[in-house]
Amino acid sequence: MALKKAKMIMVTSVKGGTGKSTMVLNLAGILSSMQLKTIVVDLDLYSGVIAPSLNLTEGSDIYTLCEDMINNRFDQFSNYVRKYNDYIDVLAAPLDPRSVSKVKAKYINIILTRLRMQYDVVLIDTNHIIDQINLVTLDASDVILYVVTNDLMDLRNMKTMASIYKDMSKHNYKIILNEARLNNTCYTTYDVKNIIGENIDYILPKNFYRKNIEDFVYDGKIMTLDKNVSRSKGALVCKAIIDDIIKR
Repeated sequence: MALKKAKMIMVTSVKGGTGKSTMVLNLAGILSSMQLKTIVVDLDLYSGVIAPSLNLTEGSDIYTLCEDMINNRFDQFSNYVRKYNDYIDVLAAPLDPRSVSKVKAKYINIILTRLRMQYDVVLIDTNHIIDQINLVTLDASDVILYVVTNDLMDLRNMKTMASIYKDMSKHNYKIILNEARLNNTCYTTYDVKNIIGENIDYILPKNFYRKNIEDFVYDGKIMTLDKNVSRSKGALVCKAIIDDIIKR
């Protein structure tokens, strides 16, 4: 199954610690099970965890790619991506955080445009900082997924972000409430909707929390590719997200 035009999906948040990167990996697993050729681009440049979470510790990264583009040494993307399986490739964040300042928004725009021509889905992990790179990524993305928890500050920040989108007349964002992310504050779904002033598009249930999630990371495995996890309600939510986006 191949798409005529690659879908570009940005997964982000309005604060750290929402389970955003785990969501990226779970969505990648769903895409892989659908046999859609997917590139995961880790634009959480200072603290990217995608490649380490998949035990892809060897290879080039996005800093190397940008440097080679600047110096006319770029050849083909296969020299810079790390392969996880037949359907998932990874363009890793810089290993050395001192390299991040050399990754420029101009080249991110070029990279994302070219990747769209080579994959079925471009799945992007980002941080919550509104900088030039994230602004370029926001503009390039077909769908923006915000992962939020029921933490009060998280919800208030999401309310502000939703207001900004309304002011810009942009409506291509979805809100995922991650109830599987444990915290000390617990609001009902009704409370969450009232605080944000928006509907919640998807809810990742509490029972999707895995005490042994470190085992998956240690083994470099994606939860939604596990036979037992793939039947869970949380995995079905992830599949519903992808199905909705692919059908758009």
